[in-house]
Amino acid sequence: MAKESVWDYPRPPKLERTTKKLKVICDEILIGETVAGYRVLETSHPPVYYLPQKDLRMDLLKMTPYKRSFCEFKGSAVYWDLFLPGKKFSEIAWSYPTPNKNFLSMKDHLAFYASKVQACYVDDELVQAQEGDFYGGWITKDITGPFKGGPGTWGW
Repeated sequence: MAKESVWDYPRPPKLERTTKKLKVICDEILIGETVAGYRVLETSHPPVYYLPQKDLRMDLLKMTPYKRSFCEFKGSAVYWDLFLPGKKFSEIAWSYPTPNKNFLSMKDHLAFYASKVQACYVDDELVQAQEGDFYGGWITKDITGPFKGGPGTWGW
């Protein structure tokens, strides 16, 4: 498998379809699994994977009414909480309900913070979460850094 350097990824970011199997698990419950996702590639960031709502347990997810953010490339983001029996996992995912024109294909898709769920997988490989609370990239063995997100990297 060829290695990908995040420093070869473009800016502005690029959206691309992926047929890799993506899986999200929280508290031993499968939240979603798909081979019809997207990934966003942006300089200095591991890929951010977006799973279609049709392949997610949307009955367990609820949009938070209080948090929003804005990306100059993708548009306005909303955040999602996960509700499991007796537990709430806050802001574990985000989406772009009305993405900008270059990202329209990821409408009705959610991205998950690997650091806030039990496990995320790309083709059965357990991913490592991108460091920091702002970014949500998934690091696999074929992705090389250094990665933005940790202390001292915000000015990159």
